[in-house]
Amino acid sequence: MKPGSEKPPWPGTSYPAPLPTQITAPFWGRAQAFASRPGTYRAPEPIISLQELYNNLCIENSQKINDFILLKLKGVDEEIQKGSEGITLNLAGNNHSMPVERLTNEDFLALSKTIEKNPYVNGLDVRYNLISDAGAYYAAKLLQKQHILIYLNLMFNDIGPKGGELIAKALHKNTTLKYLRMTGNKIENKGGMCFAAMLQMNSSLEKLDLGDTDLGMQSVIAFATVLTQNQTIKGINLNRPILYGEQEESTVHIGHMLKENHSLVTLHMSKHNVKNSGLKQLCDALYLNRSLRYLDVSCNKITHDGMVFLADVLKSNTTLEVIDLSFNRIENAGAKNLSETLASHNRTLKALSVVSNNIKGEGLVALSESMKTNATLSNIYIWGNKFDEATCVAYSNLIEMGRLKPDNTDVQPYEVDGRVYLSEVSNGLKRHYYWTPTYGEAFSHSSNAGFSLVPVGQQL
Repeated sequence: MKPGSEKPPWPGTSYPAPLPTQITAPFWGRAQAFASRPGTYRAPEPIISLQELYNNLCIENSQKINDFILLKLKGVDEEIQKGSEGITLNLAGNNHSMPVERLTNEDFLALSKTIEKNPYVNGLDVRYNLISDAGAYYAAKLLQKQHILIYLNLMFNDIGPKGGELIAKALHKNTTLKYLRMTGNKIENKGGMCFAAMLQMNSSLEKLDLGDTDLGMQSVIAFATVLTQNQTIKGINLNRPILYGEQEESTVHIGHMLKENHSLVTLHMSKHNVKNSGLKQLCDALYLNRSLRYLDVSCNKITHDGMVFLADVLKSNTTLEVIDLSFNRIENAGAKNLSETLASHNRTLKALSVVSNNIKGEGLVALSESMKTNATLSNIYIWGNKFDEATCVAYSNLIEMGRLKPDNTDVQPYEVDGRVYLSEVSNGLKRHYYWTPTYGEAFSHSSNAGFSLVPVGQQL
């Protein structure tokens, strides 16, 4: 069955029938009966292993067994036997370190039935698979039945507006999920409006990632409006909406929200077409906001004129700890404005990224000089600018004297024929936002400094 070809489960339309209840009853009946007795017992023990339960469900429904799921469930069973709790089941379809058979909607149905009553699995990562609107229906059912799931990653599947609506409506009454990642699913404006409406009802979700989901202007404004009242959400990602026009209406509304909201910790506005006037709207709000610690305005149209507003607000704002200005065009003048404020006024900012901002040696050296007097600024990322010899020497000296740790920057000095150069290293604020490495730690501080410095929940 091709992804997206399924009919949605509305009244009057055909739909894949859920597994009959008599299949699950023999496995979980005793656990349900035990859990219903009064007492202080924490959680029922699984009656059979997840691997065996999944295998039985597939056989009962004449469904092909997915060896990748079977292998991962075996690992979870081993973790449970060791006494582990709070386990995240990782079934990422872009895992290149082992053979992967990407999950279909039918695979996800069997998987959801396998874990829906397991008390040890509280996280599910099924990014980069073949889950469409039909799979979103099963995900919605899982959110209604699984009462300890706190993390669900559906990143880059084939879920559309109707699937987004199903998941959003399931969260109206869900009280356990803390972090939902819908990145890359084209839920569009219709799905975005459903999620905005959900935030009026839900009081448990703390982090919502809707980056690259083709949100429209209407849904971005709806999120800004809802977040003036919702005080539970601590992190939201609204990267790359589909906006038309040059009025920056969405930025105006988000600026107004920041004046009213007192709980939001991280805000991602990459690819929002923010210009200097839009940045001024955000900065005006940051004079009043006392909760935001991580501001991402990368991949916009901000120039050195916008740095006048940002440098001024940093003189009085005492909460911002991470600012991502990557892939703008602040140039030397903007870098100098920031460096003057960081050297003489601000003692709160911990990390700054100015990657690919057309900054030349003079501006880069000015930023390095500010670190000599500012002991708080620990992370700085400068790759993609125009290095000269003075720049290479300045950052080499910072690293050599111990002021700048090698893990806290994206450049590394080396010497050839007595001259110092800088090479790039794989460090940054969110290097592993879209992908995970085939070796090493996926959640290491050096590659994900923004999330390490300003954590919101257990997952990225």
